[in-house]
Amino acid sequence: MTPPLPPGGRRPPGGRRRIAATTAVLTSLAALAACSGPPKDAGLTGKEVALSTTTPRARGEIDSFTWAVYAEPPTLDYTMAFDYPQNTILSNVCESLMRWTPELTLEPGLARRVTNPTPTTWVYDLRPGVRFHDGRTMTADDAVHSLNRQRDPDNAAAWAQSFQNVTSIRKTGPLRITVDLKKPDSQFPQYMATAAGVIASRAGVEAAGGDYGTTGGLACTGPFELGTWSKGQSIELDRFDGYWGTRAKAKKAVFRFLTDPSARTNALLSGEADGGYLIPTESYGRLRDSGVGTLYFGEGLSTVNVGITNMRGPLGDVRVRRALSLALDRSGFVKAGLGGAGTPTGSLTTRAAWASASEETRRAAFASLPPTVPDLRKAKALIEEAGATGKTLTVATSAIGQDVSLLATAVQAAGTRIGLDIRLKTIAPNAFTALFTDPGAREGIDMFPLTYYDSITDPLDLLTNFKTGAYLNFAGHSDKHYDTLVDRAASVHPPEQRMRIEVELQKHAAQQLLWIPVAEWPTALFLNKRITGAPATIAYMYYPWAADVGAAR
Repeated sequence: MTPPLPPGGRRPPGGRRRIAATTAVLTSLAALAACSGPPKDAGLTGKEVALSTTTPRARGEIDSFTWAVYAEPPTLDYTMAFDYPQNTILSNVCESLMRWTPELTLEPGLARRVTNPTPTTWVYDLRPGVRFHDGRTMTADDAVHSLNRQRDPDNAAAWAQSFQNVTSIRKTGPLRITVDLKKPDSQFPQYMATAAGVIASRAGVEAAGGDYGTTGGLACTGPFELGTWSKGQSIELDRFDGYWGTRAKAKKAVFRFLTDPSARTNALLSGEADGGYLIPTESYGRLRDSGVGTLYFGEGLSTVNVGITNMRGPLGDVRVRRALSLALDRSGFVKAGLGGAGTPTGSLTTRAAWASASEETRRAAFASLPPTVPDLRKAKALIEEAGATGKTLTVATSAIGQDVSLLATAVQAAGTRIGLDIRLKTIAPNAFTALFTDPGAREGIDMFPLTYYDSITDPLDLLTNFKTGAYLNFAGHSDKHYDTLVDRAASVHPPEQRMRIEVELQKHAAQQLLWIPVAEWPTALFLNKRITGAPATIAYMYYPWAADVGAAR
């Protein structure tokens, strides 16, 4: 991904979702070359993209390694860890009750055991003897305080919605906490593997006060502790030798802020940076063929979409939304906008999100979805039937990266070919970010490019966005039956039973096209020949991946 926004993941404070301004493609590669996009050989055209779970295991320890990140985190307070830069760093410093694995499954984290004695009760037994970076030992009091910070409206916690069904978080033993819910919630225990479930030292957090997350330490438990933060330049993490788990292989991890995509690529090629996630798509081919390292791809749980923001105009007619979907060149997008890595899709959810479902349920989830091959004849007929020929629509674009600009242009080209008048509105990167958080910023805009990545391996993470009043329900869609299905799915814990309900939600979302799905997008990772060990999947957002990085030889 190439999102240089403050940014990109774009999960807004007060909401719990992650979004990233994203990508797309002109309807023909020939047109792309004439645009300010990448040369045709910049990506992986004609090359198979195999997905890996992880990279070869490190052979030994290393003094330090340097990692390229596209933006400086505004804070490392775990309650505000809503975007890529924060979580890429924080996942190595602060740990949660549960842990996401490189395989995108759950395992115990700071909780050695979790039980569900009643449908509305979750009990977490903490690991004994776990030390915080401030020297104190973890207790149930720390866990209660940490989770309650997420519920405090004064914190504007990014994960507050994950706690919407929580009525109390209680200490029920020296190393035991009990969470009481208003109603059964299958999603809550899954989010305890994200930053929502982080446990920090109560004394350390209270001592820092309003400066917590911006100066001093974070008083967490991870394999690294916060070292020197050179504003505007880098953050250093130092190995925490009092760590309860397997000691990190590197003594130090240095994260350099490189906001320009070309600068990040050049740093990786020169060795100024040893590795990085979120590789600019236009650099895939160059890095792959460089000989200085290896480009890996892993499951990203990400879909690229066109978000609908205005249902008062022509897009209020579902036939117009379906026509645009039918006119989009998804394969061209994957080749150009995603550098050849990715898969055209008519699904808002990724296939990996359905991993816990039976084969029959997975087949049902992906049946009867919008086609991914353009059908201009049918699309034109729908526009004429809706009486929308010649109607004007506006799509937002920005100089954030080729992603956003190319997708916006692709939508414009698709609309033009079927009789719509689609205009581009160029806005500044920070204004583009505001599209995700500020309804006022969306005034006068009908559509904008977005990428959504799941924070848990469950389709409901995305599908709940179209419930009445949901934070990311940009179009203001409301359907009582859909709302009822969301509530039913959330209340069912057995994955197979829950995902049968989610199949119905998937079908409704596919029919309504409140976001127009374009492609699945894998995670990209580059490592030079000096280091190895990092996971290739999006698990790096909540898994202490830097502890696995060490010497390649």
